[in-house]
Amino acid sequence: MQPASARGGGPRPVYQAVSGFGAPPSLGDIEALAERALATIPAALKRHLGRVVIRVDEFPDAETEAEMGLDSPFDILGLYRGVALPRQSVMDPRAEPELIFLYRRPILDYWCETGEDLAAVVRHVLIHEIGHHFGFGDEDMARIEGES
Repeated sequence: MQPASARGGGPRPVYQAVSGFGAPPSLGDIEALAERALATIPAALKRHLGRVVIRVDEFPDAETEAEMGLDSPFDILGLYRGVALPRQSVMDPRAEPELIFLYRRPILDYWCETGEDLAAVVRHVLIHEIGHHFGFGDEDMARIEGES
C-alpha cells in the first residue's frame, strides 16, 4: 500500500489514521461511544445511576471554567454535576437531574496526544464521572485504578 502522500492528498489527519474516522469525531460520535461504554457497566451498578443524564458538549461553559479555576477549557475532560449517592436524602428530593458532562474537544485533544483508543478514553472519563456519582473522590479513583 502506498503512503497517503503518494496517492495524493497528503498525509491522513491523525484522527483518520488512528480511528478510521473520516473527520474529527462529532458530538454524536462521542455520545455513541459513551452509550456503548455505559452498556458495559454491570446492571447492579447501572440501576443506581437513576436519572443521571450523560451530555456531550464541546467545552465546559464559562461558569464551570471559573468555578473550577481552569487555566484552559482543555484542562477538564468530563464533569459530574449533582449530589453523590452517599449524600442524597429522601427528605431532600432534587428537581434537577444528575448530569455527567463529557467534553468533546478536550477528549479529542487528549486522544490525539496519547494515541490511546478513543472508545477507551471516553469509557475511562465516563466511569470516572460515574465514580463521583457514587461518592468517590479523585484520590479514591486513582487508588482503585492503581489496584486494577
